[in-house]
Amino acid sequence: MTENKKVNIADGLSCPVPLSDYKNVLLAHGGGGKLMHDLIEKMIVPEFGNELLDDMHDGAILDINGVKIAYTTDSYVIDPLFFPGGNIGDLAVYGTVNDLSMCGAKPLYLSAGFVIEEGLPMETLYKIILSMKEAGEKAKIKIVTGDTKVVNKGKGDGIYINTSGVGVLERDVNITPSNIKAGDLILLNGDLGRHGIAVMSLREGLEFENSIESDCAPLNDIVKSLLDAGIRINCMRDLTRGGLASALNEIAKTCSMEIHIKEKKIPVREDVQGACEILGFDPLYVANEGRFVAFVNPEDAERALEIMEKDENGEGSAIIGEVIENTDYGIVTMESLIGANRIVDMLSGEQLPRIC
Repeated sequence: MTENKKVNIADGLSCPVPLSDYKNVLLAHGGGGKLMHDLIEKMIVPEFGNELLDDMHDGAILDINGVKIAYTTDSYVIDPLFFPGGNIGDLAVYGTVNDLSMCGAKPLYLSAGFVIEEGLPMETLYKIILSMKEAGEKAKIKIVTGDTKVVNKGKGDGIYINTSGVGVLERDVNITPSNIKAGDLILLNGDLGRHGIAVMSLREGLEFENSIESDCAPLNDIVKSLLDAGIRINCMRDLTRGGLASALNEIAKTCSMEIHIKEKKIPVREDVQGACEILGFDPLYVANEGRFVAFVNPEDAERALEIMEKDENGEGSAIIGEVIENTDYGIVTMESLIGANRIVDMLSGEQLPRIC
């Protein structure tokens, strides 16, 4: 049986995912790498596909009676629930706010769905709720609806949270991967890898000379500043599961372009780099929760960089690469520290499970 051959399953249906290799769902199918994208692109999108979903952006842009609305949803299953620099509550708020911001929208309203495991301490639940309230106030959004379910002890790992968000596009912008063009410069709003390392260091009981805290933060203010200044942004993407490398690969595949980055331009803190070496990770693939890339017209790049550096979530911003040319399939390449070029691919497996 070849990898691409459909395999018959119950009731005469067929499954496009190579079941000969993966008869059951793996953690890696939710990890932001190649397996997750195979699952989405081969099984989910073909069945749900439509002109809105097919754009494969961080949210859908809906035109409702002439008003453009951004809509997105995400679920959070992080372990542990509390980590240096944040917890599952503010992560759930900021993550959805950031997805709306990547569409160029002003985030307005969120829903909150809780799946709570029997036995979770009420004090823990209340701390999470308070953190969501504070995060909502900081991000200037309102949580307006929600749902609560409780599952049997041992079946829910504490608490899972789903948030959906609605925002409005106040400007006539088209910020999508399909809008990228050759010559666009790629801006990153700060150092990589702190969220993933903060979570993993707590899991593994690692202690570093300086505490590494997550970069978990809302990005709507920094994006608003760029849009208010008239920066011509063709695409944005926040860097969560799979990190910078996976996000760029997603975008390159969608727009069928070559994206070229320079390793020496990518900011990584020394302590994070050291932790990655200890744990065997590559910072390019480590999760972030307050970082994004923006593809901007080259004439606007320096001005955009100045604006980003003035924001509290833009310290250490840098121009890290450019869009080179059209290709038939989309590819990410990188000039290494020694000047050699190599392909930056998606991870095939799971590097950091349960990271967001």
